[in-house]
Amino acid sequence: MDKSFTEMYFNWSEIQPDAFIQATKETLYMTIVSTVFVAILGLIIGLMLFYFSRNKKPLNRFLYLVVSLISNTFRSIPFIILIILLFPLTKALIGTMLGPTAALPALIISAAPFYARLVDIAFREVDSGVLEASEAMGATKWQIIYKVLIPESLPALVSGITVTTITMIGFTAMAGAIGSGGLGALAYQGGFMGNKYTIIMLATVLILVLVFIIQWIGDTVVKRLDKRA
Repeated sequence: MDKSFTEMYFNWSEIQPDAFIQATKETLYMTIVSTVFVAILGLIIGLMLFYFSRNKKPLNRFLYLVVSLISNTFRSIPFIILIILLFPLTKALIGTMLGPTAALPALIISAAPFYARLVDIAFREVDSGVLEASEAMGATKWQIIYKVLIPESLPALVSGITVTTITMIGFTAMAGAIGSGGLGALAYQGGFMGNKYTIIMLATVLILVLVFIIQWIGDTVVKRLDKRA
């Protein structure tokens, strides 16, 4: 039994370093590129949710409901289903449904609404008295956004994008099962389909290492930004 277990999980002859290096690069590519777009779109959508919810005019309340409904819809669809639903859009935009770039639309569309909710929560935690004082001093909406709202909520925004980025690493692993590449594809196609559990184990360890590094970076940045620390 011990010998069988050892051969199953520690058969290092199955490991091809070049394949793991390439898969890691693909996972990092998908994660970094999608994170940039998610941070931008999530911030915009989060701002819309925040401002529409503060203004009690009928039009703003209607717009809040629309944006909230769209946001809740896309963040509620399981990622593996969403990436399949987006196959036609992906094919139209990129020209293929395979490879790391093909996974980007689904990653962005699924994660941006998730981060937008975190942005909305971060903005709601800003002291309303600070916002009211800025408005009383004649600051425009844009000045309030980039001089008060974002600076005051920056630690929470960074913490939110850290959580979102880690979530997207998990999404890239799921996307790998249907041809996006990366460590998920290597674990599924090279490991599970080939009954090579050493590959699965090492791919899992590399994904965990990426998660720990991103979490450490995020925590470090938050500590530097947090005025209360």
